Amino acid sequence: MRPHVICHMITSLDGGLHPSRWTASPDGDRAGWSATYEAMHKTFDADGWLVGRVTMAEMSKAGPHPPEGHFDVDRSLHIANPKAKSFAIAVDQHGKLHFNSGDFDGDHVIVLLGKDVSDLHLAELVADRVSYIVSDNQEMDLASLLEILEREFSIRRLLLEGGAGVNGSFFAAGLVDELSLLVAPAIDARKGSDRVIEYGNDGLAGKCELSLLSCDRLDDGLLHLKYAVMASA
Repeated sequence: MRPHVICHMITSLDGGLHPSRWTASPDGDRAGWSATYEAMHKTFDADGWLVGRVTMAEMSKAGPHPPEGHFDVDRSLHIANPKAKSFAIAVDQHGKLHFNSGDFDGDHVIVLLGKDVSDLHLAELVADRVSYIVSDNQEMDLASLLEILEREFSIRRLLLEGGAGVNGSFFAAGLVDELSLLVAPAIDARKGSDRVIEYGNDGLAGKCELSLLSCDRLDDGLLHLKYAVMASA
């Protein structure tokens, strides 16, 4: 089994990912939109949230600090805090993320790593009390990693919250069950700007289908769209 995955994101009308780049609106402002997004995050009552490497790096801001001396690490799974009940999860295939502790705003940190990550990096994570799962395959098997999260950490409901690349990878793999999209009354319009969901040159056509569940008008000009996500027929 794997967790039920809800992709929860906030976007401009043209799919922009970064509120700092959006146009202003008389209906509301970026602070209000972001506050609504964070408040809604809590209403899902999820066991954890998952982001990509770039998004987590923006929050962690730690630099490399490899441990000294001899170390012996498990190259498959390390559970740093067996009593943890809520989780902050990052996909970091090449082991570039660093942390100053194993806790992020009360959520225990888990890192999903690629097969070739170094023992030295794993030792750094162990020293920082960070849990990790190392992929068995050269290509990260997201479905298998989700199953381990459910089995070893009892994560049954998970929020997928960007960036665009990790969102796209989960959609393409058929691992997203719902899409929760807050749409702000704003436009990005920058050439080459990041989108909420992105998947290579071919996109997601033929890989998944969406069915509208609800559309609600909120304060500050926001719309909340909810979709069921399913594999293409």
